[in-house]
Amino acid sequence: MARTATDALGARAAALATRPADPGALIALAGALMLVAAAIALGGAPTAFFDLPSLMIVLGGTFAVTCISYSTADVLKAQPAVFGALTTSMPDAADAARGMLALADLAGHQGVTGLQTRLAALKRDPFLHRAVSLVVEGATPEEVETIMTSEASATGERQARSAGILRRAAEVAPAMGLIGTLVGLVQMLGHLNDPGQLGPGMALALLTTFYGALLANVVLGPLAAKLDRNAATEALLRRIYLIGATSIARQENPRRLATLLNTVLPPEQRLTHFG
Repeated sequence: MARTATDALGARAAALATRPADPGALIALAGALMLVAAAIALGGAPTAFFDLPSLMIVLGGTFAVTCISYSTADVLKAQPAVFGALTTSMPDAADAARGMLALADLAGHQGVTGLQTRLAALKRDPFLHRAVSLVVEGATPEEVETIMTSEASATGERQARSAGILRRAAEVAPAMGLIGTLVGLVQMLGHLNDPGQLGPGMALALLTTFYGALLANVVLGPLAAKLDRNAATEALLRRIYLIGATSIARQENPRRLATLLNTVLPPEQRLTHFG
């Protein structure tokens, strides 16, 4: 019976670092784009909405100007965060708190050795893995708190930068669309005596605005908002992990840890029992 209970605690602790697949955001994004595509197709002239110069101005210009605002390296580093936001869900804060309680109880039953056997399963969350590793290595509670607070700050800054990059790109895309519109109008006005050149100029003028608005309001803006939301959730999770790691390092009773965790959990997610 004791062995079964310990295994259950270990399984709950190992689940801490899990990021379940959640393609909901990706499906929603694809659905929004499909609705626009369906409206274009029902209009009877889908090929009229494709213009390579317009795409070059909006996509290339947005990327280039965003790289000026930040750096090419920063823009490229933001891509994994965007992909993660589209394909995985964030752990529930209450589940994370219960997982830390399970780690604390496991440490109470088996000591540091019990935690060491779970380190491999925690590698999927670098922050949590680092915090528990410090406890296993015998770091003092003060050392754990100092080191992990610094790491939490650095991680938060990286996430804020990724969201900022997307917000900047969402600001730039409509502006690049407007620039393309002006380019198209100039080309059109320069060929008023040649009716054959009016169509391409008008297409460039209108489609760049369309592409810029679509990119900013359907893709970049919503993704920036999702990254902001994920960053807030991650900050709460890091706080939970930090409280849990320092409590374990102090060898506190899990019920004492539950009281501490309830101080940071939203009221509707606070723990009422442990078991």
